Amino acid sequence: MLDKVVDASVLIAFAFGEPRAAEARELMAGVALHAPNLLLYELCSAALHKTRMHPQRALSITSDLNVALAIDVALEAVSSSALLSLALETGLTAYDASYLWVAKSLGCELLTFDEQLAHAARTAQE
Repeated sequence: MLDKVVDASVLIAFAFGEPRAAEARELMAGVALHAPNLLLYELCSAALHKTRMHPQRALSITSDLNVALAIDVALEAVSSSALLSLALETGLTAYDASYLWVAKSLGCELLTFDEQLAHAARTAQE
């Protein structure tokens, strides 16, 4: 099975039924997924934001969060010093750089809907 790193933008689109949900499903199909430990916090943060924006949907948002948390993703520890260097080198936030760091350390493709992160990943492969 092919390994890929998935970022929160892809999982959030899939789990919360956002416009790119079908694309996210296709990207994640049949691959072993990896992500930094940060992923769990980003998923919860997205659910919190959505619940604050739409409190009447709190139960369905919680259900969607549980869908996201149930997806089999191997969570990887990230080297803080290497992360800092990568964020400085690429101009990414530390959060986004953590996904790129995992992809680089595992030699995997990075699945993301974030254009700046996707550009950094393409540049890192060159």
